[in-house]
Amino acid sequence: MFSIDDRGWLQGVEHCPSPNYGARPGDTAVDLLVIHNISLPAGVFGGRYIHDLFCNCLNCDAHPSFADLRDLEVSAHALIDRSGHTTQFVSFDDRAWHAGVSEFAGRPNCNDYSIGIELEGTDTVGYTAQQYQTLVQVTQALQRKYPLIGKQRIVGHCDIAPGRKTDPGPAFDWAYFRKELS
Repeated sequence: MFSIDDRGWLQGVEHCPSPNYGARPGDTAVDLLVIHNISLPAGVFGGRYIHDLFCNCLNCDAHPSFADLRDLEVSAHALIDRSGHTTQFVSFDDRAWHAGVSEFAGRPNCNDYSIGIELEGTDTVGYTAQQYQTLVQVTQALQRKYPLIGKQRIVGHCDIAPGRKTDPGPAFDWAYFRKELS
């Protein structure tokens, strides 16, 4: 079982602080969890490229597909890799830069009030049992700390940026995840 300290950091996981974050506006309550996927290069798993991207130290010459990432400043609150290993980049109390142009239930700027969790994966490759198990445990810890994140307030990136984003994709088993979360 995971716990979150009074500074918004998950205990028992790797911490790799990203410079890509900011304060949440005013007294904004955290009430949305956004599930994403990422792999660098696309479809390749393992390595530290995702960490490097979120910490602004990705060597964009290391792979031709990285050219579009040059000078990009993005982050997520946490990443769960294929083995279930979790790395946190931004305090859950702060605003990570994961959602981009987004809207949920008519409310824009999802970064302001959401937490972004990245799963190492693609839209079309199934996620691992370890990833689901860790995601459930992280989500439960988030729900204890931020009780406004109910089941209906856990969404995919595709739900807050339709037409622009497709993750976590059809490979993500929402029914299984929600059943395990119960």
